[in-house]
Amino acid sequence: MDAGQVSTQRSEGKKNAAKAAGRDQREERRDQREPGRGEQLAAPRGAGGLPADRFLDREESWLRFNQRVLELAEDDTVPLLDRVRFLAIFASNLDEFFMVRVAGRMRRMAAGLPVESTSGRTSREILQNTLQTARELALRHSKAFAASVLPALSSEGIEILRWKELSASEQDELHTLFRDRVYPVLTPLIVDPAHPFPYISGLSLSLAVMIADPRTGGTMFARVKVPPLLPRFIALAQRRFVPLEDVIAAHMGELFVGLDVLEQHAFRVTRTRDLEIDEDVTENLLQSLERELQRRRFEPAVRLEVEESISSDVLDRLVTELGIDRQAVYRLPGPLDLSGLTGVADLDLRRLKFPAFVPSEAAIPQDASVFSVLTERDVLVHHPYDSFTATVERLVVAAAADPRVLAIKQTLYRTSGDSPIVDALIDAAEAGKQVVVVVEIKARFDERANITWARKLEEAGCHVVYGFVGLKTHCKMLLVVREEPGGSLRRFCHIGTGNYHPTTARLYEDFGLLTTDPEVGQDVSDLFNHLTGYSRKSEYHRLLVAPAALRSGLVAMIEDQAQRQRRDRPARIQMKCNNLIDEDVIDALYRASRDGVPIDLWVRGICGLRPGVPGLSPTIRVRSVLGRFLEHSRVYIFGTGENGDGSVWLGSADLMHRNLDRRVELLIRVADPAQRAELRGYFAEAMNEHVASWWLGPDGTWTRHHLDDLGAPLCDLQSHQIQSRQGRGNDG
Repeated sequence: MDAGQVSTQRSEGKKNAAKAAGRDQREERRDQREPGRGEQLAAPRGAGGLPADRFLDREESWLRFNQRVLELAEDDTVPLLDRVRFLAIFASNLDEFFMVRVAGRMRRMAAGLPVESTSGRTSREILQNTLQTARELALRHSKAFAASVLPALSSEGIEILRWKELSASEQDELHTLFRDRVYPVLTPLIVDPAHPFPYISGLSLSLAVMIADPRTGGTMFARVKVPPLLPRFIALAQRRFVPLEDVIAAHMGELFVGLDVLEQHAFRVTRTRDLEIDEDVTENLLQSLERELQRRRFEPAVRLEVEESISSDVLDRLVTELGIDRQAVYRLPGPLDLSGLTGVADLDLRRLKFPAFVPSEAAIPQDASVFSVLTERDVLVHHPYDSFTATVERLVVAAAADPRVLAIKQTLYRTSGDSPIVDALIDAAEAGKQVVVVVEIKARFDERANITWARKLEEAGCHVVYGFVGLKTHCKMLLVVREEPGGSLRRFCHIGTGNYHPTTARLYEDFGLLTTDPEVGQDVSDLFNHLTGYSRKSEYHRLLVAPAALRSGLVAMIEDQAQRQRRDRPARIQMKCNNLIDEDVIDALYRASRDGVPIDLWVRGICGLRPGVPGLSPTIRVRSVLGRFLEHSRVYIFGTGENGDGSVWLGSADLMHRNLDRRVELLIRVADPAQRAELRGYFAEAMNEHVASWWLGPDGTWTRHHLDDLGAPLCDLQSHQIQSRQGRGNDG
């Protein structure tokens, strides 16, 4: 790369920083115009007599969620290769956190927009606490790998070794591999007056090399990028692995022939990856997104990870050239980037993994037509315990093939590149059916994939709609319109909490409701018309839809339970979600708790509410469940359920500003009494003190409860669900 290219990159970076600042200023102005919209506004002081310090810090709460993931990796009762996988998940999670949350905060501060958070801390205080907490967890993560998981792997004949630990024959084998597969794709970049410091792309692993010219005695800095398309850990015979950077480092002399390699150290840079599109002036969202994906490469660095052995001189050089805050420099034991441990976790050793299970296919009998079953009754499915393939996917595939089906409409937020659902929609369009697909191409980190298969759908004749300007379409719904033998039309609907993704449907816990209820059919039709034709409808029979009515609907139901409690009538609130940080909802829960309403909250990730605080939240309990499956469903339950009291809702919405204000989300009211009872029972099981979970304290500390008083393991909720589905009959 010549000086002109570097100059162009840096100029581009400055332009993008200015653009980002402008976007942040517009965002700030919108936040000021729309109280409650911005996620970094100051906490309302004494709103409704509530204390100003009533909210937990969002960033720290997320880090504590990732700590819970790490605790699973540290737990020697978890199958070994799944512990390895949790180490990789922790690393990937932390990468995303820095690319999105930390990068966003740094950018706002750099743009001169340091505002208070709802926790009452300043942006500088939040950033310092975030970076320090993340550092402590990153060191703990490295220690768990080196001191616990690595020896356990070795005892099972699986070894991750450094170069010096390899046998001579293994080193010879890697000499050949280096010459044949690695050397041809390496590009050493020297830094001197004619060669400026190269651009380091986000999440790329590199080697910082100091070399000397024996003829002149001068020293120079060089960077060698570790090829990202090669395996992170090179596999040798008999389940032995070595980090790819070690192989490159052992052959550094072949890259700098005639020069002396003085020192070399691995390092890794993180940059922002959150999309910023000025939708107020963007007419073609697809083209704008493609341009934005190109722009991402030039974002500033927000984290620098280096091996702890790095010298001060080399580290200073990296910090200076990258322009990174010293607080965001993480010195860690090697190897870096343990997200690559996924390759080790994928080893085909069943005895070192959670027991295999086959999802139940009993929800819709395989010997019956999916249309006849749904005509007779609603079906509630619980993935991954109920098969996604045998229920939701089956409905789409059957609809594509059925000559009586006239139209299929579906929202797609994330799906796989080889999705049978996408293939079925293409088949349906090619068969002449009307196929409408509302695609969210701004789904974070899946933008490129979504663009690819959205164009594939368009080419097949599907009507593809890219959602609203300013809103993400996050709701999960499917509508199949079928002509019955008598000539009438029947609408078959699915509304779920998870994506139409056949791979994650085996890994994520989600609910879905399949129904032919006419009111739901009308609601879903109206909502699709809203998405594709900009209809103004905002009221529905059995749906709550964001951004128009979902928050207000939930708050009204919370207040209704508080009113029942004040009248000495049975009252209860139970909520299951991924994240809870919306101030209006939290304040409503606080007020209901002050009135004495029993409130149970099941939150997988971020929770901004302080439970168990006398005078504020004395009746609120918060639990979290993590395990082999990602708890992903959102369920909201009001009332005790006695004599048909209360209501039960499920859908796509978390309790966050982005879900309630800047996304199209929906919840559906569950009508069938048996299904309502099933959801209530599932929630009660998770809150049972004999079931393993984490408990949130008023200070934001999560405590793991997974052993009884005698040290025996408590019941694992997910394992129990697997067992219960294995005995489920076809009438389930």
